[in-house]
Amino acid sequence: MSPSDVDAAPTALMPDGKVGAPVALAHRLADERAADIVDVLDRQPSVIAAAVLLHLPLDKAIAVLDQPGLERGAEIIAALPPERAAQLLAGMSADRVADVFRVTAEPVRSELLKHLDPRKKSSIEALLAYPEGTAGSIMTTEFVSVPFTWTIAQVLDHIRKVEHASETIYSIYVVEPVNRALVHVVPLRRLISGDPDANVLTAASTRRPLTVTALASRDDVARLISKYDMLAVPVVDEQDHVIGIVTVDDVIDVMVQRQTEQVQRFGGMEALGAPYLEIGFWQMIRKRGGWLCALFLSEMLTASAMQGFEGELEKAIVLTLFIPLIMSSGGNSGSQATSLLIRALALRQIQLRDWWRIAIRELPTGITLGALLGVIGIARIALWQKLGFYDYGEQWALVALTVGAALVGIVTFGSMTGSMLPFVLQRIGFDPATASAPFVATLVDVTGLVIYFSVAMLILRGTLL
Repeated sequence: MSPSDVDAAPTALMPDGKVGAPVALAHRLADERAADIVDVLDRQPSVIAAAVLLHLPLDKAIAVLDQPGLERGAEIIAALPPERAAQLLAGMSADRVADVFRVTAEPVRSELLKHLDPRKKSSIEALLAYPEGTAGSIMTTEFVSVPFTWTIAQVLDHIRKVEHASETIYSIYVVEPVNRALVHVVPLRRLISGDPDANVLTAASTRRPLTVTALASRDDVARLISKYDMLAVPVVDEQDHVIGIVTVDDVIDVMVQRQTEQVQRFGGMEALGAPYLEIGFWQMIRKRGGWLCALFLSEMLTASAMQGFEGELEKAIVLTLFIPLIMSSGGNSGSQATSLLIRALALRQIQLRDWWRIAIRELPTGITLGALLGVIGIARIALWQKLGFYDYGEQWALVALTVGAALVGIVTFGSMTGSMLPFVLQRIGFDPATASAPFVATLVDVTGLVIYFSVAMLILRGTLL
């Protein structure tokens, strides 16, 4: 794209809902916050968003591209002239540039890499080499480090010089002058309040700094930052050299993405991996259709179970009235247990070895919850019978007892199944989130029918059956 292309570009949606040229939109957005500009650009086609960035001040355009909320950053950069794209990439944080290159296809990726200076290019290639989901893949290489021989005054002077090129200056990494191994992490506020002529180590804590390796999982990094209320955690190699840092805003982005994926899996589908409106029709069908077909085939077992009790249904039609009640209660209890356990596993509140403790806890919980629902079910049948709302027949009391007893068994089974399934999936290497609520509900539905009619045969034998 060139400046002349901008004038011929389609009209753009203004923040107030009006339309206008990209140049006019850029002028209107120039004084806005970067996050607010992102909200506007996300509603534009990539070519128009690129045209807007082309006419924004350089520092403002860089700030916009550094925002994690920008949905099509790679497409927008690819639509820019190579020289302008190189300027923007050079000013962006290294981790954000790496994110852009991960979703940029060839030959655009190689072309953009050629325009980066050797140091930036080397840094980006190193970040791209780490597997997705690791600390190395989300860290930034732009941080402030100083030798432990410096005074506080020297450190503060250094911060003033490199502040613009560092993602954060709130934590200063003190290293050995020769081998550059990490010695301490000093908060900026300790430096500000310290004696300028004193050694930088006088402002450091006596505790050994908390670090992670580049191959540590991003979930572990998130837990570490959350537990110790850190703004950033250093990533070190085997020799304790600081190779990058993971900041709290990077962790928040990861947590939002992770939770989005888990919520989508809870709904019984594959994680979309992109904003809803960015997913094509056939891609949406593929993401949702596979699981939906699997759940449908599983539900067919429900019909098979009912066919197995066809004779009992013919003799006691009244039992069919409570099938939806029975199935939903078991599925609901299983979904509750699954949701609780998946979250507890994700937060490391429990481990695989704790499965027996969970089983011991869920068994009485399921029995109690089932008894509670059973009492409500019995009361409902008795009330309807006595008030004349519905006649359940001469054996209505036995029917009520059947429903109550079945609810105890089904809710208990649902709780046990829902709580144990995440452990089983994690043990065999699957994401526990795949034990979604629809999947558990389907499993419990089939078993619930068997429990229901088995209880009915025991209680109603010789009367209705």
